[in-house]
Amino acid sequence: MPTQVKHIGIIMDGNRRWAKQKGLSAYKGHQAGVLALENMVKACQKRSIPYLTVYGFSTENWQRSQVEVKHLIGLFERMAQKYADMLEEIGWKLNIIGRLKDFPKTTQSAFTKSINQVKDNQQGVLTIALSYGGRDEILRAAEKAKQQTSKLTDKIFSQLLDTHDLPDPDLIIRTGGQIRLSNFLPWQTTYSELYFTDTFWPDFNAKHLDKALAEYAKRGRNFGQ
Repeated sequence: MPTQVKHIGIIMDGNRRWAKQKGLSAYKGHQAGVLALENMVKACQKRSIPYLTVYGFSTENWQRSQVEVKHLIGLFERMAQKYADMLEEIGWKLNIIGRLKDFPKTTQSAFTKSINQVKDNQQGVLTIALSYGGRDEILRAAEKAKQQTSKLTDKIFSQLLDTHDLPDPDLIIRTGGQIRLSNFLPWQTTYSELYFTDTFWPDFNAKHLDKALAEYAKRGRNFGQ
């Protein structure tokens, strides 16, 4: 039987299709996605799952229309403080992986302020991947590895990744019906269990999480042994 889930990764897919289905703008879909994430953090906290890592904005998402990217950046800046207040209540930290420096200074400042607000919390960690790509992360880690004087091992290399202070995910959930990982944590998910659902991210709630956890509980993990 699998061990207790400690770390869940989520590819939050389907915001735009959810909005289109309801005759709403893409922005409204992303707003609904922000609320869904807030609810998911609380659901994980109630289920004693201390690590949640989500794919917020990929390196490829910069190729979307300038209007949508601008709306998303504004949304990120507003959610930063809201999430910090919410995390403060439940005793969780906020962590950002990826290239935060790709965003405007205002976005960087908003998240830095929020990270500092909850940096001493010890109950859990919400990690948001922003301007993140798994291959990009590995390449950046490889650059750091050039400075290593000792023999490079997978354990040492893992410490050079953005997720160096996080355990590898036990379970990866992707909403929205697509069955792929889309450059999300390729190094860290080598032995993660994968769960795919057609449910769009704004509709994914605690009941859907419990269904994913029940499926996880049926699986046997032997890590290649």
